[in-house]
Amino acid sequence: MPKQEFQTEVSQLLQLIIHSLYSHPEIFLRELISNSSDALDKLRYLTLTDERFKGFTFDPRIELELNETLKTLSLADNGIGMNQEDLIAHLGTIARSGTKNFLNQLSGDAKKDSNLIGQFGVGFYSVFMVADKVEVISRKAGEDAAWKWTSDGKTGFDIEPAERATPGTTVLLHFNADGEPYANAWRLKDIVKKYSNHIAFPIFLTYDKSNWNEEEKKSVTERTTEQVNSASALWRRSKSELTDEDYKELYKSLTGDFEDPLVWFHTKAEGSLEYITLFFIPAKAPIDLYQQDYKAGVKLYVKRVFIMDDSRELLPQYLRFVRGIIDSEDLPLNVSREILQQNKILNSIRTASVKKILSELKNLSENDAAKYALFIEQYNRLLKEGLYGDFANREALLDLVRFKSTAVEGLTSLADAKSRMKEGQTALYYITGGAESLLRTSPLLEIYKKKGYEVLILDDDIDEIVFSQIDTYGETELKSVNKSSTSDDLKDETEPEKSEQTQPLIDKLKAILGDRVKDVRITSRLADSPSVLVTDEDEPTLRMQQMMKAMGQKLPELKPTLEINPDHEIVKKLSGRLTDAIADDAAWLLYDQALLMEGVALPDPAAFVQRLNRVLNQTV
Repeated sequence: MPKQEFQTEVSQLLQLIIHSLYSHPEIFLRELISNSSDALDKLRYLTLTDERFKGFTFDPRIELELNETLKTLSLADNGIGMNQEDLIAHLGTIARSGTKNFLNQLSGDAKKDSNLIGQFGVGFYSVFMVADKVEVISRKAGEDAAWKWTSDGKTGFDIEPAERATPGTTVLLHFNADGEPYANAWRLKDIVKKYSNHIAFPIFLTYDKSNWNEEEKKSVTERTTEQVNSASALWRRSKSELTDEDYKELYKSLTGDFEDPLVWFHTKAEGSLEYITLFFIPAKAPIDLYQQDYKAGVKLYVKRVFIMDDSRELLPQYLRFVRGIIDSEDLPLNVSREILQQNKILNSIRTASVKKILSELKNLSENDAAKYALFIEQYNRLLKEGLYGDFANREALLDLVRFKSTAVEGLTSLADAKSRMKEGQTALYYITGGAESLLRTSPLLEIYKKKGYEVLILDDDIDEIVFSQIDTYGETELKSVNKSSTSDDLKDETEPEKSEQTQPLIDKLKAILGDRVKDVRITSRLADSPSVLVTDEDEPTLRMQQMMKAMGQKLPELKPTLEINPDHEIVKKLSGRLTDAIADDAAWLLYDQALLMEGVALPDPAAFVQRLNRVLNQTV
């Protein structure tokens, strides 16, 4: 079979990895052991659940064999193995749809880029940092044929038939000059203990060991095999037995991340249900969070037996950034993805896990503000997704989400905003509808600034969708200043009199603007601006309507209400010139400028300019 070329993206990744990214070349061994552990997990699961493998003799293990003379290292497992198609798919291509997007995110900063590569799950290619030739011999469980994959990491790869007595995979590395320091048994044992001591399967190292022979009075070299890891599932050990370093290395092994996790939560539940959870929050948000094919981050075990690592049923979607392990004593070993969706045991574990995660995040927010700020920087938007869909935990999530505000620098919580409410203030106010700079200068804020009321700035594009469904925080109302009804909070005693005085102008504006607006009325919400557009309580803002239409969504004809400031000089002067020719142009300009302040494109910019020029011509 002729040499096959790597997929273009693989070639690019190989060059990045080999030449610049991995700051710790020893990571290659962790990646290989992690792959072998996954292969053993998968075969062990089949031997317990698949009739075809029920009689299969299986003693899971990982074997390292070092030849210091030839400068080679082999790593063999007796796991699920690969056939020809698997070798091409796993070692010659990157099948995930986000590959090109991932490559576009690489910045040239080695530390940042190595973290991205770790998250993307291409750790096998790290072998080419230390080897100039790699051979992979594999036989898939249930099949008789074995295959050999060979590559130098540069020119492509060869695949040919091979021999292997049992299912599993052997990776043979021919060390290059950079890899020669790893042709050392002491160094290999140290790396295994550092990165892979928690791997639940025994790891053996075969090497030439020098022992002192007392009779012959000289050192004698013997071929020796030793187990070099503890082979215990770390998450099943007591928290008191584990160090921070233990947790950090387990996290890195599970995820391929090169950075330490931000925080972790380790729980053992006993009683009617017995299970262990160990959840990690990555310091940086995984790169695929907003892709449809995002990778679920929690592995499911039953009695230490690995079941699956790609189930989205284990946690709600808004917690898809969480990494870790759920290990249940009560689920059946043959639980399928379909069964998981209906399983009462898993539903109970899931419910308790969500409450535990949110509770721990609340503790973090109260006890380590600096670390919680790092969390919010990465995951605030996802908590808002939870507000939209997780009704059972909405109150807990409202305490966790952070907001920009007119009252303080940086971000604030609803609890803190509530503590700053002024005497006589009956609600917490917020504004939505565009970029932060646009919202902070909105006429809608004028009266709130004048009264000293705080307004939360919700400039995320999902904020309006989320908070349109949330009416209260505890017993305190949450109100959007974009909505027409909110001005009812601000009415003063003189409003009926002003309304009567302004009625002729209101009638004139209604006649001129026609069906462009639902209504025209005076308002108390404005201090420095003459006009503003607002929407009804159950309608999206003008900005949101525009975004929804741009995304192809069909909306019924929604009309805003034009509110005018009866105390503004422009409005007062216009009230006295209702019969002048300028009145029509001025009416339209009040409407158009209100549109612009909402961040909405004018329907007819040319007509706007013509009106503006006519008004200017009469005033200059």
